[in-house]
Amino acid sequence: MNDMHLRIVLPRQAFTVDVDLHLPAQGITGIFGASGSGKTSILRCVAGLERARRGIVRIAGETWQDDEAFVPAWQRRTGYVFQDAALFVHLDVRGNLEFARKRSGTNASLDAAIELLGIAALLDRMPHTLSGGEKQRVAIARAIASAPRLLLLDEPLAAVDIARRNDILPWLLRLRGELQLPMLYVTHSLDEVARLADTIVLLGQGRVLATGAARDVLSRIDASAMFGDDAGALLEGAVAERDERWQLARIAFDGGSLWLRDTGLTVGRTARLRVLARDVSVATVEPHGSSIQNILPAVVEACAPDAHPSQVMVRLRCGGSVLLARVTARAADSLALAPGQRAWAQVKS
Repeated sequence: MNDMHLRIVLPRQAFTVDVDLHLPAQGITGIFGASGSGKTSILRCVAGLERARRGIVRIAGETWQDDEAFVPAWQRRTGYVFQDAALFVHLDVRGNLEFARKRSGTNASLDAAIELLGIAALLDRMPHTLSGGEKQRVAIARAIASAPRLLLLDEPLAAVDIARRNDILPWLLRLRGELQLPMLYVTHSLDEVARLADTIVLLGQGRVLATGAARDVLSRIDASAMFGDDAGALLEGAVAERDERWQLARIAFDGGSLWLRDTGLTVGRTARLRVLARDVSVATVEPHGSSIQNILPAVVEACAPDAHPSQVMVRLRCGGSVLLARVTARAADSLALAPGQRAWAQVKS
């Protein structure tokens, strides 16, 4: 059984967390929602730090809680990463990792965790000498050193500034690619969940508003109701070529390609693109003589009212991929946009 079943009913002061989730026991599942929506409560129940009033926690066939059993936290083999790193201040980095390994009861090498998080140069440092980003990388390595069955990350980037956050994200992306370990990643940052998550659980007031593959959840026609001004689609592609003269890279995906600013990715490297709805416009005749260089043939799949009555959200099918476009209701009416209509999506680079 290669899945996770989480059935959690847990009363809170303002509402009751009530979820019933079947999730893949692989990759990163992002639990996304506003602060106070119940995300951390779910994580704490999975870790065994709290006991749901009615609960099922079953990970890849191993039951940690049901009507008959409750496995205590110390027996669950979870690695838990908190917002504030929570390193042992009296131990150096190596000591923090050794503590986690010994507590796991295994003789596993620490080399993999050290190499994955790039902390070899930090091993002899004390926690108070580390930057916020370095502390979080050590905290993640410590969680991995405990040989967990499941890695739980509770807003691990919330306590660091934007620059340090951008330093840590590549390491988290590396974990997703190289570590065969399921992860539950709690965040209220749409940018983080879009970059990292394979599966998304959207939570609001303790209830599941949407769940599924990341690109399916993010490209829903009602995305604006869930994500506001940051609504947009997710594309999976690869670097097809680089234009050194204009410092651009062409990212090919199922349905076309986009020219974007060259960030140094090598040709052939996979890339995940988040295209915001506000950066896409729609034409019903093929555009010519435009400064917008990314023009993709598409078919209108659906139109829906946006958060403000002056705007409409348009879902466009480009081959095997989907884009969202936010246009004015006036423009949608004048173009007579309707499902099945041929169109061109213009994407700002």
